[in-house]
Amino acid sequence: HGASMEEIARRSGVTPPVLYDHFASKLALHKRLLERTRDELLAMWREHLAGDHPAEERIPRALDAWARYVQTHPYAPRMFFHETTGDPEIAAIHREVADEASAALGAILGQEPGAEHIAGAADPLAFEMASEVIRGGLTALAIWWSDHPDVPREQIVATAINAVWIGFERVRRGEAWTPG
Repeated sequence: HGASMEEIARRSGVTPPVLYDHFASKLALHKRLLERTRDELLAMWREHLAGDHPAEERIPRALDAWARYVQTHPYAPRMFFHETTGDPEIAAIHREVADEASAALGAILGQEPGAEHIAGAADPLAFEMASEVIRGGLTALAIWWSDHPDVPREQIVATAINAVWIGFERVRRGEAWTPG
């Protein structure tokens, strides 16, 4: 947040004019980094959740790919998952990118057999709500892991599987809580 465009250019190995050729401001650069991270994560989810293999194989594979992404992109938990600058423009950009990610994750989730049981309906809003629960848990875990880098990835994946997948699997089989 406190770095100047000149410092960013220097640390990137380019001159400030080159940086300005691509980004009009730090805000534009920040937005593009958020969008790139979102797009990489969505591509990762699509790749690892797709296929004809049973969900018992695809879900752990996808969660392991997510953990590898978080591990190899140490900036991601703070920049993408938890921005706290207090700047309203940055907050608005984060909300916009997060909303787009949430809708896309809801669409991905909606392709899973039995997903309509999670939120009680087979519509985009229900899938988006369910994906927010999953995303929120994984986001918190990513932030926690960035503060505890000594925890092995395998333990992070096991925690994510136990917290996210096992409950999801029960709902997919038709078990669900209903008010009343």
